[in-house]
Order: sequence, then C-alpha cells, then structure tokens
Amino acid sequence: MKFYVPPQIPRLALAFAIFITLFLVLRHFLVPDTFGKYGHYRAASLIDNAQPEIHYAGQQACFKCHQDIEDKKAQDVHSEIHCETCHGPGEKHVVSSKVEDILKPSGREFCGSCHIINAGKQKSAINQIDLNKHNVGKNCIECHNPHQPWEMKK
Repeated sequence: MKFYVPPQIPRLALAFAIFITLFLVLRHFLVPDTFGKYGHYRAASLIDNAQPEIHYAGQQACFKCHQDIEDKKAQDVHSEIHCETCHGPGEKHVVSSKVEDILKPSGREFCGSCHIINAGKQKSAINQIDLNKHNVGKNCIECHNPHQPWEMKK
C-alpha cells in the first residue's frame, strides 16, 4: 500500500525544521548562561542588582546643617516628604558638604512628576497643575520656593 503525500507537506516540514533550528541557535546566543539556575529568571541578576551603591543619609542628617529648611518644612505642605525624595541620596553630600554632591532639582518636568494633572491623584492631597497652561516657559522655582510653595517669590 502506497501513501500519497501532498507536495506541501515536505515543504512545510522543511520550513518547520529551519524555523526550529534557527530558534534553537538564536536561543543559545540570546539566553544568558545563568538563566534557569534558580527558577525562571537570570541568576546573575542577583549580582547585578547588588552592584549599585546608593546611600541615603536620612532627613535628620540634612537638618543638622539646614535648620532653616527644617523650620520651613515643618509648616509646609511638603512636610511629610523627606529631603532625599527630591534631592536624591545625600550621604556623599553629608560627608563632603559640597553643593555639587547633592541633586538640585529644577524644571517643570521635575515638579510635574508629582503635580501634573492626574485623575488617579486626589486633588485635595496634591495640588495639580496643567503644565501646558500654567506659566508656560517658566521654571517652577522662578515663582515658587519648593520648601514653601504657597509663598510666591517677589
């Protein structure tokens, strides 16, 4: 008994064989060596994630030198926000006391990361600004002191 094999079947089999071979070759070069060692993730990522040295000093370390800012912040709508939320990790600045060792946030985009209009935020908790209409072309700190934003600069 002779079986009839349509001509499409060998071509499809060859296409699948090429596809599977190509997939296996690419997988060999693209999948990291440590993938799957501890489950369905890359084991070396544990080492990679342990590499960054970010050192926060804590708000009390800031207030040791910046008592005036502590006094302003105590009365401010930002009083519950820690200094390093906006200024970044401060340990290097605490040790060196150099201005260049601490982030000086500026720009509409920076302030907008919290204050842009967002339906998911409570308007009563966070003052929301339409950056496309409110003082376009100006930096927020030209008018607002970030440590006392309700107090307009003159």
